[in-house]
Amino acid sequence: MIRIKTNAEVELIRESALLVSDTLAELASIVKAGVTTEFLDKRAEEFILDNGAVPSFKHYRGYPFATCISVNDAVVHGFPNKREIMEGDLVSIDVGVYKNGFHGDSAYTFGVLPVLDEHQLLMKVTRDSLLLGIEKAIAGNRIGDIAFAIQDYCERQHRFGVVRELVGHGLGKNLHEDPQVPNYGKKGSGPKLRENIVIAIEPMINLGTKDVVYDSDGWTVRTKDGKFSAHYEHDVCIKRGKADILSSFEKITQRESSNSALLGGY
Repeated sequence: MIRIKTNAEVELIRESALLVSDTLAELASIVKAGVTTEFLDKRAEEFILDNGAVPSFKHYRGYPFATCISVNDAVVHGFPNKREIMEGDLVSIDVGVYKNGFHGDSAYTFGVLPVLDEHQLLMKVTRDSLLLGIEKAIAGNRIGDIAFAIQDYCERQHRFGVVRELVGHGLGKNLHEDPQVPNYGKKGSGPKLRENIVIAIEPMINLGTKDVVYDSDGWTVRTKDGKFSAHYEHDVCIKRGKADILSSFEKITQRESSNSALLGGY
């Protein structure tokens, strides 16, 4: 069942979503070669707890960490570990927080310099596809309009792989709610979008094939061909005429641009 949020509930979700954004900005200051993803996860958890919230992901369906950190060919749900980040890595960090009864959920991909041109393009196309999807997240449209905008841009225009097995989702008192928000589909299909539905839109785009495989940990999803993947995610409230983006990349890109180890935001 798709739940319509009250204006007050939307503001509580916004508070959680912006705390996720602040957490990602905190990590944007310290992502560099030589740092472990385990260290980033611990810092994120400390920051979330210090700000009066709890990590949404930790213990969710048995997931053991506060963040999902997926490097290079890992698409999503990567386990933080003792592996040191290396130059040229793409580091996707997905964070969720639970505060005042509501969840926020956002993701951002960082490029550790030097970054290959094809990987820079992958990051840009993935992030741009998110914005194209958000443009369609307005009252009166359907989920398929969001999905088609993302798929058409990534697959037809850029020949990148759009992952099918994983999708965006509704967001609120539960981390994952109806409706599902695929990154592929047909215009005019799927549930109709009504004002004050809150969804997380999250393109997961691969440099090569759309096909994925799972690691033995049961969580980490990787590209089948071993090529790199990128992932960006915003929380969005459906409105008339223009979507209300509840999360923000502004602080993240500011910190990213001031970190000499990272490819600057745009």
